[in-house]
This record gives sequence, structure tokens and C-alpha cells, in this order.
Amino acid sequence: MFLFAGPRCLVRGALRVVTGAVQAVESLPRIAAALEDVRATLHHVERLAAYIAQEVPELVYQLEQLREADVSRESPRTG
Repeated sequence: MFLFAGPRCLVRGALRVVTGAVQAVESLPRIAAALEDVRATLHHVERLAAYIAQEVPELVYQLEQLREADVSRESPRTG
């Protein structure tokens, strides 16, 4: 009985390895699709970052103009 325990364990281990390899190969298309989604998302984030980088100086300029307009309205009038 103990004589056959070694080969049984070897066969079970080999079956587990084969099963795991088959599952890994079957999951490759899902992994590829997920990576494509990540790539598309990163491209979109890159485009948004470029847009924001272009718009921030204009936004700062507009905010400074608003602040200057507020300051000029609140300045006390003499005379």
C-alpha cells in the first residue's frame, strides 16, 4: 500500500500542474483584453492631462483678472 503512495502523489501533482497550465493559457485572452482596456484608459488620462496643462495658465490669468476687478471695486474712493 505504501509502495503506491509515491506514484499516486506524483500523478496528482502532475495533474494539478497540467490543470493550472491549461487554466493559465485559457485566461490569456482575458488578460490581453484587460491590458488593452488599461492602455486605452492611460491614453485617455494622458489626453486629459495635456488638456489641463494647456488650460491652467488661462485659468490662472482669468482668476487674476477677477481678483484685480474685485480689488478695484473695494478700493476706497477719495475726494
